[in-house]
Amino acid sequence: MIRSELLHPQILKALASAGHGSKVLIADGNYPFSTGASPDVERVFLNLAPGKLSVTDVLEVLAKVIPIEAAHAIAPDSGPEPSIFGEYRQLMPDVDLETLGRFPFYEAARSKDTALVIATGEQRTWACILLTIGLIQSK
Repeated sequence: MIRSELLHPQILKALASAGHGSKVLIADGNYPFSTGASPDVERVFLNLAPGKLSVTDVLEVLAKVIPIEAAHAIAPDSGPEPSIFGEYRQLMPDVDLETLGRFPFYEAARSKDTALVIATGEQRTWACILLTIGLIQSK
């Protein structure tokens, strides 16, 4: 399910094949891409170099082309909220940001419902987000 503004063919194909309830993981450079998702999931590597294409760069585009029903961010078990969470909220003002600890987040990302994993060059820690695709409402 897509709307527009996205050019990457592999991402377009994965999103067009996904549907309501499918999940999209946008992950920072520390994420275990080979073991942190189902073996069958489509993986796209946009991590050209450290800092090149951030999680929020990718989220900004995806938020314009897919309906986002839910968003789960990876979060530390204690301490202050990661600053990137404020950026997530700005990019998805109508979506409640929920958090999961490291291992529950990994478990959620390994779900068979995860249709796409996007690796970024994001260097900030605790900068992974798992999106759930919502419905496109008929007019």
